[in-house]
Amino acid sequence: MRGTTPPGAVNEQQAARWVRDMFGRVAPRYDFANHLLSMNIDRRWRGRTVARVRDVLLRPEARIADLCCGTGDLTLALSVARGSPVLGSDFCAPMLDRAAQKLFAHHLQPRLFEADAMRLPFADGSLDLITCAFGFRNLTGYDAGLREFRRVLRAGGKLAILEFSTPPNRWFSALYGFYSGQILPRIGGVLSGARDAYTYLPESVEKFPNAEELARGMRDAGFCQVSFERMTGGIVALHVGIA
Repeated sequence: MRGTTPPGAVNEQQAARWVRDMFGRVAPRYDFANHLLSMNIDRRWRGRTVARVRDVLLRPEARIADLCCGTGDLTLALSVARGSPVLGSDFCAPMLDRAAQKLFAHHLQPRLFEADAMRLPFADGSLDLITCAFGFRNLTGYDAGLREFRRVLRAGGKLAILEFSTPPNRWFSALYGFYSGQILPRIGGVLSGARDAYTYLPESVEKFPNAEELARGMRDAGFCQVSFERMTGGIVALHVGIA
């Protein structure tokens, strides 16, 4: 599975730079735009993710990292459920600044660091849980990213990927495609001041592997007991696998 291909990027370095710069520009309005455009359903998706990994969250000794954490919505939800801050990582500093503000506002000490999810600063087998919400799609190589996640997870560790997907119903898929391709870029562009960011979103979802393909990629990377569940008609899928 190849990775994201933003406009004008001819190699992985250019793709990574484009994505980092784009998220840096939209960071100040990112939360407002996303919650409005999703009608706050994104909170429910993250809540389901927390529920699926609660068994690891409740283990006091578990080492947990939320990768591609952006402005920290899932990092915050995981930390609240655990009762103490989890690690949060992103390669876009302005997004991490927003995440830190969010955690401080909830009286949590941020444990955030800037890193590329394709080259994680963790030793082999050093984590018990990795989560990644709406960031995996932006990696420059999906197979390589999954292998890197597998490398840093202990045997028996858990991976949870929450990501946009392709609805299996062709009529609903067409309706959602119209919304994401025609309406979302206009509204998102006005709200964020960066229409290219919300043009990239539906294009990246269209190019992203469907739920079955992502599950197969996880198995190929060495994960077992791989399962996924679709939510909201299949526009989002939550994949879980064991290292």
